[in-house]
Amino acid sequence: MTTMTEGAVREFKMPDVGEGLTEAEILKWYVQPGDTVTDGQVVCEVETAKAAVELPIPYDGVVRELHFPEGTTVDVGTPIIAVEVAGGAAAPAPAPAEPQREEPEPQGRQPVLVGYGVAASATRRRPRKGAQPPAPQAPALPAQAQQAAAAVQAELNGHGATAVPQRRPLAKPPVRKLAKDLGVDLATVTPTGPDGIITREDVHAAAAPPKAPESAVEAPVSPVTAAPAAAPVSYDTARETRIPVKGVRKATAAAMVGSAFTAPHVTEFVTVDVTRTMKLVEELRQDKEFAGLRVNPLLLIAKALLVAVRRNPDINASWDEAAQEIVVKHYVNLGIAAATPRGLIVPNIKDAHAKTLPELARALGELVTTAREGKTSPAAMQGGTLTITNVGVFGVDTGTPILNPGESAILAVGAIKLQPWVHKGKVKPRQVTTLALSFDHRLVDGELGSKVLADVAAILEQPKRLITWA
Repeated sequence: MTTMTEGAVREFKMPDVGEGLTEAEILKWYVQPGDTVTDGQVVCEVETAKAAVELPIPYDGVVRELHFPEGTTVDVGTPIIAVEVAGGAAAPAPAPAEPQREEPEPQGRQPVLVGYGVAASATRRRPRKGAQPPAPQAPALPAQAQQAAAAVQAELNGHGATAVPQRRPLAKPPVRKLAKDLGVDLATVTPTGPDGIITREDVHAAAAPPKAPESAVEAPVSPVTAAPAAAPVSYDTARETRIPVKGVRKATAAAMVGSAFTAPHVTEFVTVDVTRTMKLVEELRQDKEFAGLRVNPLLLIAKALLVAVRRNPDINASWDEAAQEIVVKHYVNLGIAAATPRGLIVPNIKDAHAKTLPELARALGELVTTAREGKTSPAAMQGGTLTITNVGVFGVDTGTPILNPGESAILAVGAIKLQPWVHKGKVKPRQVTTLALSFDHRLVDGELGSKVLADVAAILEQPKRLITWA
């Protein structure tokens, strides 16, 4: 039964479905105003910078309003749907209910996937650091007054600006690295991003003080005035197409720029005869242990890299800029670059080092299938340590891959082709490919990178080393 006039209206906010994400695009609504929803029911699908995710509603009720149409990009913490909850509660009822939902979230981020929201917690978290007076006043205010005050506080960052210097400034790793390279102290930067997050523009503005005031004023105004008026005139729609940069493409662009201009890349190459590896692939396809599993050269290349990492463990590390430490990982979360309709993503196989060859084949198959279906979760793309990108599927011989942010190395695999090769003193047609290993020269020197690449090549040339070296 619908109680559109007597029930209490709850606002379901855009949750943070992945650590550090600030916005998401609404791809599809599964409900319409007037529909009845139940706790845990999926109401919409959104695309973040990492993946497409279905959002469940955290309470029962009747949909009263959809605040945004499909295709709209919404900031995290912004209400996206209004639901009238059952029970005939009076209008003031949401006042105690909303804080009860929001208060537990600063203790952990588990509830965000069911839509409890993060904007309020981000706003309430900073006053506890340096601005204690507003906290006792919040319970005494009506719910609407609290929400209005929170919105103003989030927008102006009045208290946040004073609290941030006392603690660790809010900024993403690429922004921190940019600040380090430019010699900018983040504690002195005035944040303009959502909830007091320091953006790349803020760092650039701080690095060039004479131009900072103009940049701060013109940056928000220029796109608004120029885009609607100039865009239709500046290009011929029959000859050009403009595609908005958002979602996975936007995240990939930011990550690649941040990686390329932060980690000093070095790329080494080796051409190797993989004829024996290709024969082993054919034999494994006939093995009953691999029945129903995807067996291809990538499987043995992944296993070869894992063995090379075991022999050279220092390659599996990351650079901690804040602590000025090299963090050596005793596990391998092996990333596999996958091209999807939404763009390039890099999900990873957790604890790949501990998997048998059949288990690795199964994990690779599931990873590829999930990526192609667009169902890769944000968690599957977090925590990677090393990555493989198979450019050979496009007929490309090799490339100079850019590191996935936070990782130390990435292996590019070129096309496997029949080529003339000197084998046992005679020129014969052999299956040959070229491997390219890019690594972060801050923590991987030339000797270590060369050893890893040489080990991978040696295993692919003589696959029996998978047994003798493992």
